[in-house]
Amino acid sequence: MRLFPDLSRRVAAAMVAITLVGCASAPTRLQPLPETLSAQAGIPGIPGARHWGDMQPPGFDTWLKLTDAELAANFSGIMNRPHHYLSLSGGGADGAYGAGILAGWTAHGTRPEFTIVTGTSTGALIAPFAFLGPKYDPLLRKLYTEMTTADLIERRDLLDILRNDSATSAAPLRRLLERYIDDAFVAELAEQHRRGRSLLVGTTNLDAARPVTWSLTRIAASGSPRARTLIHDVLLASASIPGVFPPVMIDVEADGQRFEEMHVDGGVTSQVFVYPTGLDWGRVKDRLAVEGPPALYVINNNRGLLAWETAPRRVLPILLRSVDSLIRTQGIGDLAQIYLLSQRDGLRFNLAYIPASFKEQPLEKFDPVYMRKLFDLGFEQASAGYPWTTGPRR
Repeated sequence: MRLFPDLSRRVAAAMVAITLVGCASAPTRLQPLPETLSAQAGIPGIPGARHWGDMQPPGFDTWLKLTDAELAANFSGIMNRPHHYLSLSGGGADGAYGAGILAGWTAHGTRPEFTIVTGTSTGALIAPFAFLGPKYDPLLRKLYTEMTTADLIERRDLLDILRNDSATSAAPLRRLLERYIDDAFVAELAEQHRRGRSLLVGTTNLDAARPVTWSLTRIAASGSPRARTLIHDVLLASASIPGVFPPVMIDVEADGQRFEEMHVDGGVTSQVFVYPTGLDWGRVKDRLAVEGPPALYVINNNRGLLAWETAPRRVLPILLRSVDSLIRTQGIGDLAQIYLLSQRDGLRFNLAYIPASFKEQPLEKFDPVYMRKLFDLGFEQASAGYPWTTGPRR
């Protein structure tokens, strides 16, 4: 399935125009964070808001040394009980499948409270509502069966593309985030943080070309007046396909100075994630006295194979088809890595993905008819007891 079914001609025209005109002004940015200060950069007023997604979080060794009383005070909701982890992948409109699984799981009566929820790209947009439980199933159904492309993005004309950093504007999506993730929603996230539960979202720091993991629950519990806006920024960044949607600029401080980081779609560096390979999850389980092997549920909002599509012998169609193929292949690699992590750390691996029998194709980027069929498929499968795959995807 093509990522941008109707943008090729417009973007190609823009590329020609850029070559011919050459004088269109691009958006400016504040002083970018230099690599030498990256280790000390942080979000003002919100310590611990994020960490590099490819290495052990800072402070982990200190966390391991907390007393039993300190752990009980800060992780009361996840100690001495079974753990359930949910990871939601990218996939654009195909996120309707994951939303349908969650609603069907609720209907089946076996959906657990998730100890940790992680999300990337469209998975990041689902993740907050999945984290706070079944009462948000009707909203997920609405978002993934009724929204059209026009409800989520604004197309730019040729001159606007020349003057901007993307082919579309994500202003409609930001307005939706502001509408549904309000102060009351953020307060719910903060309450779950106090119980020890975690909601994690992945973005890509484009300057560093590295994954970044954001703790939305920690941000919510910070008490910062910037918390809600930062949550919106992170969710929008996680879903911002480079070149199609604008990058999200996030203010940080280092060495007493203000800088800007550029964040884009988390799927650029990882289509789906749980925790870094360098993190010893066995020690986490021991300290929290987890009952039995944790259950890991990975919902891969993608198909096994791309639909056969003859690529014209032109630069942009070849490029876009190649990107589609790269993303699919990367996603399979991410799943294999997660499976190996689960085997190493004693997690019960469970995988869901769109079956090959689903042959529908969307008529636009976000086609509500197509998305409704995907949602209904996920709901039907999960409400009957989802047939989870217990090995890596091939």
